[in-house]
Amino acid sequence: MIRPIAAALTALALPALAAEPLGPPGAPATAFPRPDRPVAEIVAPLWASEAQRDAVDEVGQVARLMRIAPGETVADIGAGSGYYTVRLAPRVGPGGRVLAEDVTPRYLKDLERRVAKAQLANVTVVGGEAHDPRLPPQSVDAAVLVHMYHEIAQPFGLLHNLAAAMRPGGRVGIVDADDVPSRHGTPPNLLRCELSAAGYRETGFSVLEGGVGYLAIFAAPTAAARPDPATIRACRDETTRSGAHGR
Repeated sequence: MIRPIAAALTALALPALAAEPLGPPGAPATAFPRPDRPVAEIVAPLWASEAQRDAVDEVGQVARLMRIAPGETVADIGAGSGYYTVRLAPRVGPGGRVLAEDVTPRYLKDLERRVAKAQLANVTVVGGEAHDPRLPPQSVDAAVLVHMYHEIAQPFGLLHNLAAAMRPGGRVGIVDADDVPSRHGTPPNLLRCELSAAGYRETGFSVLEGGVGYLAIFAAPTAAARPDPATIRACRDETTRSGAHGR
């Protein structure tokens, strides 16, 4: 176990080279219940144009509410086009790091090209799995999941394995639309239920300006305090049951 962790920590000190996992595998997807709701398909690496998002200072709103500071390591889970990645990199500065994680090979290749072109030495592109971001243990101060939670095929596994990567006091921010998953959103109460089932505690909730959606902030459990996967029960949300909302 020592060798993979040492290699992962070494990788954190280097510029992005290849979209590979940085941490050892966590609990397998089969250890967790499937979500009792639709899972949206991954259809695009971004949900709106970058100009539209910049006009309402989307990243600035999220960074301020999450208190993202210079020197921190931030994980952009489901980084997609890299919209957050390239804007968070200067915020955390040369003493910080952004881990741009995704599971789609094409998105990862485009991320690597964008990071290299922008010469962002404090960004590492990470190839994860749908149930496991594959990040080093206790390496992340803050994680953002932007307009992609509804696309996570195994949310309980991802949350369980992400918690192991968070440092004590780590914050997890989820940006999404208040809508059903089949319409590429997550009802806030369903989100709260699933995060609570995985041992997370809500610490903040804000409706973002400019039609961006909401930001829900959670404190991640320590690795030792995570619920046993066998005890997790899927959350049922009746708003996803209507036939009009089917995929």
